[in-house]
Amino acid sequence: MKPDVSSSGPPLVELRGISKRYGDLLANDGIDLAIEPGEIHALLGENGAGKSTLVKILYGVIEPSAGEILWEGRPVSIASPVEARALGLGMVFQHFSLFDELTVAENIAVALSEEWSLSSVRGRLGEISRTYGLALDADRAVWTLSAGERQRIEIVRCLLQNPRLLILDEPTSVLTPQEAERLFETLDKLAADGCAILYISHKLEEVRRLCRRATILRAGRVVATIDPRERSAKEIAALMVGAEVGEIRADAPHRADGELLNVSHLSMPPAGLHGQALTDIDLVAHAGEVVGIAGVAGNGQSELFAALSGERTAGRADAVVIAGQACGNMGIDARRRLGAAFVPEERLGHAAAPTHRLSENTLISHAAAEVSRSGFILLNAARRLAQSIVRGFDVRTPENDPPARKLSGGNLQKFVIGREIIRRPRLLVVDQPTWGVDAGAARLIRQALVDLAREGSAVVVISQDLDELFEIADRMAVIHQGRMSPLKPTAQWTKEAVGLEMMGVAQAQGGAHAV
Repeated sequence: MKPDVSSSGPPLVELRGISKRYGDLLANDGIDLAIEPGEIHALLGENGAGKSTLVKILYGVIEPSAGEILWEGRPVSIASPVEARALGLGMVFQHFSLFDELTVAENIAVALSEEWSLSSVRGRLGEISRTYGLALDADRAVWTLSAGERQRIEIVRCLLQNPRLLILDEPTSVLTPQEAERLFETLDKLAADGCAILYISHKLEEVRRLCRRATILRAGRVVATIDPRERSAKEIAALMVGAEVGEIRADAPHRADGELLNVSHLSMPPAGLHGQALTDIDLVAHAGEVVGIAGVAGNGQSELFAALSGERTAGRADAVVIAGQACGNMGIDARRRLGAAFVPEERLGHAAAPTHRLSENTLISHAAAEVSRSGFILLNAARRLAQSIVRGFDVRTPENDPPARKLSGGNLQKFVIGREIIRRPRLLVVDQPTWGVDAGAARLIRQALVDLAREGSAVVVISQDLDELFEIADRMAVIHQGRMSPLKPTAQWTKEAVGLEMMGVAQAQGGAHAV
C-alpha cells in the first residue's frame, strides 16, 4: 500500500466551510480543514466542540448543512460509509465492533466485500502484520485477546481496504504504555508510506509526539491550527477550552480515621460467559487518600466495581468491610447507608436514567430525607438539589432541568460525580471518572476527587488513564486477569512498570512488584 505522496499537488482531502445545524444548535460552523498525503493531523477540542459531527460528515454518516469536501482537489459527495471506504477513507472507532466468538480472520472477513475469501484474508493479514508490526494470530478467538490486540484487528481491517486516509478516534484509550508506543511506530510507518491519518485524542502529549499539525475546535469553530510540537500540553488545553487549565492542587494525604475500606481475600466467579473472575483481591483505603487501580479494560475492573458497590455480593461478609462494618453480603443500598457512594463507568443507563430529568436522577442515590419522605418524592427538594449540583460542578445544560440524555458526555459525568460528592460520602468508589471527557471537565472532576479525600473521605479510582492516576492517586495497584498487585505509593511506580503489570509480564517473570 504505497499511495502517491506528492507534496506539490492539492491536499488529499480538504473541507471548506463545513457547517451542520440541528435546529437552533450549530454543531459545525464554517469549518475549514486540509490534510496532506502522509500527514498525521490531530483534531482537538473539548466535548461538544464539534469533532464527532465533523468526522461523521467526512465518513459519510451524516450530511452537512453547508460546505463542500474536496478529494485530491475534486469536489465529492460522501453519502455513506460505503462510499467513504470506496473513496479511500477508513475509520477505527473508539469502541470496538467485534464479535467475541469469532476468530481474528473471521472478524476481518465479515467486514469486507464478498470477493474476500477466508484464505485470502489470512494471506493479506500475515503480510500486513509483518509490514506494520501488527502481530495477530488469525485463528485466535477475539474474546481471548487483549484490548491492544483487538485494536490491531480494527486497524488491519481498515488497511486491507487500502485507505488513503485513516481516521483514529481515541486510539490509545485502552492501551498500555508499551502497546501505545507500538501503535505510534505503526502510524509512523503508515504515514511514511503516504497514508494520511486524522488523529483524535484527549491525550495531548501523544499528539505532540505524533503530529506536526493540529486543528483545534471550540464551540463548532476552528480557533487555531498549530504545530503541537511547538506548544506545551497546557497551552494546547487552554486553546481547547478557551481558558487556562490549572494544575491539580493536592496537599499531602492524612489518615485521620484509619481504614474506610478493607477488602480481604475477595474471590468471585465471572458474572457471564466471557466475564473475568476475581481472585484473592486485597485492597485497603484510608481516610484522606486517593487509591488508584490501573489496568487494561476487561481485566476485572467492572467486576471489582460491582463487588465493592454491592451490585454483586460476596459469599463472605468480611470480604468487604466499609467503615468498620462487614458488608460483603449486603446490597448497594445497605452500603450507601454506611456512608459509601459509587459512580459506575457507564454514564447513560447505569449511572443515570436517560429519559428522566436531572432532578429525578438525584433520587438514584439520594432517596433519603432530603428528597423523599414517607415514600413520597419531594420534587421541589429534588430540583433544588439538582440545581446545586449543576452550579457546584459547572454542569452546562441546554435547558432548565433537562433529561439526562440531553447532556453531553462530559457534562453528564460532572453531574453524576457531583451527585455523589455533594453527599460528602465517607467512601467514594468511581470507575473511569474522566473517560471521554475533555481537559477542562477532567480537571474539575479530578480536583473534586482530591478535595473530597483531603476532607477526610477515602476515594478509590478505577481508571485506564495512567496520566490521571499518576496525577491524583496517593497509592496505586494494578489489576490483571482478576488479580491485584500490592498497593504502593504512586511515587514508587513508573509508567513502564505499571505497563508491564497491566500486560502481566512482570508477574510472569516472577518480579511482579519490583520497580
